[in-house]
Amino acid sequence: MSKVAILRTMPESIFDDYHRLLNLADYQGSLDRSVDTALKVNISWHFFFPGSSTTPWQLDGVIRAMQKDGYDKDLIHACHNRTVVIDAHLGERENKQLNVVEDHGLRNVHLYEGEEWVHIRDAVSDLCDDFLCLNEVYKDGFSIPQRFIGENIIHLPTVKTHVFTTTTGAMKNAFGGLLNERRHWTHPVIHETLVDLLMIQKKIHSGVFAVMDGTFSGDGPGPRCMIPYAKNVILASSDQVAIDAVAAKLMGFDPLSIKFIKLAHERDLGCGNLEDVEIVGDPDALQDDWGFVGPFKKMTFASKMQHKIYWGPLKAPIEWSLKTILAPWAYLASVLYHDSFWYPMKAKQKMKEVLASKWGRLFRNWEHLTPDESGFPEVGEDGAVVHKAGWKAFWRSFGILGTTLAEAPEFIKRKAGVSTTHK
Repeated sequence: MSKVAILRTMPESIFDDYHRLLNLADYQGSLDRSVDTALKVNISWHFFFPGSSTTPWQLDGVIRAMQKDGYDKDLIHACHNRTVVIDAHLGERENKQLNVVEDHGLRNVHLYEGEEWVHIRDAVSDLCDDFLCLNEVYKDGFSIPQRFIGENIIHLPTVKTHVFTTTTGAMKNAFGGLLNERRHWTHPVIHETLVDLLMIQKKIHSGVFAVMDGTFSGDGPGPRCMIPYAKNVILASSDQVAIDAVAAKLMGFDPLSIKFIKLAHERDLGCGNLEDVEIVGDPDALQDDWGFVGPFKKMTFASKMQHKIYWGPLKAPIEWSLKTILAPWAYLASVLYHDSFWYPMKAKQKMKEVLASKWGRLFRNWEHLTPDESGFPEVGEDGAVVHKAGWKAFWRSFGILGTTLAEAPEFIKRKAGVSTTHK
């Protein structure tokens, strides 16, 4: 029987709670302590926006729990990938993830910088024949990070909705690690893609685990332009399907109505039927229906256009261009809308209530607080302030535009170490 641990938590007990959470979910039985463990950080926006990205206390809590249980610090590293529209270096600073990594003296791996990538056929062999869609999307195959083969991986998603997949969590977090900058090619078949990626993970990793933070969560056209909420739950499981199902239930959705959960469940890649999932810790927390409306009722202009391009009337005339040298038009459009318009104009007001919460105050004062072994007895009185909003965010977005163009995969070859052919 699949098991998902869920706990209610507060800043003053957050480290104790993460340690208890991981052990309730039997993480030590899933993760071989003799091999490297990648902590796959989630950066859904390089700007700070509550609910979008891995929280610093989520990352810190997992690291502290592993060290307390005897995992070798030298065999733990943070792990990041880039996208064509997200700057991971900026994101790890703005979301204070880098602070945690440096405080613990961990390696900080950016997969697109000097790491070897290996052709999928060389990595998983005949498993490719079972893919639902990736063989069609990538006719010549694709590459995955060499270092992932034989490693443990711990995914660090947050509880939030997504405009492509209704909800996003553990399974979607692999999307930002296994595939390179051309992962947007899979958007028309995103649900099937997540199932294929889970099959790959089960093949290549020594152990797969997920720790999901719901202290900051988000509802609406995520993973960026959401309404953020401060909730007080954290989740963990070795079953990527089950933890995504539990998170979906928390938000108010029927898990098996979400296509990627249903497809994975039907292929025995995990359990999406909550009747067959053991909930441990604070199971009554699952009775708290958050009543999220989901990503489709109040879509942004950008999300509406994405749906029209990938699944609607613009697919035939436009979607083909995203697989050609013309594709950077879409990257620029995304940055202009999200970074130059939406964040400067709307983010501050959307975040106001959440930033005043205990979690908002903890984020604001993160670098200056001294925790005890259990957590943070004091988080400060003032809510978080977003200094780089409004006009500051607007002007900063032009630097992101420049980076997006300079690093567009259509304009430059991948940095050294990428394998494009298989043996």
